[in-house]
Amino acid sequence: MKARVRLTGQALEEYERLKKLVTEEESKGIKSSENQTLWRSINEKIEWLKEDPLRGEVVSKKDIPKGLDVDNLFKIRLAQYWRMLFTIRRQEIEVICFVLVIESHPDYDKRFKIKKR
Repeated sequence: MKARVRLTGQALEEYERLKKLVTEEESKGIKSSENQTLWRSINEKIEWLKEDPLRGEVVSKKDIPKGLDVDNLFKIRLAQYWRMLFTIRRQEIEVICFVLVIESHPDYDKRFKIKKR
């Protein structure tokens, strides 16, 4: 069964920002950039989630940041050390993945209070 994937909140804002940057770069004839690599990575992972919503790494319940207010949390590694955080909700026969956050590794470390070594 395929899952639906919906981007919400910060993830949707970051996705739209990146989409705009990629569109501008392409209109200028730029065929390869960090933005385009990240854009492709996000879209690839969204397709993965449609096929298998459990594909990400599980975040233990004790490590879920309070601000996200979810019962379950998964993470997927993106290009350039970015991360995508998502939760899964089941509604009768439909599985929906809500992408909550798309962020850089330093921002991810702050969210999870990971200290640098």
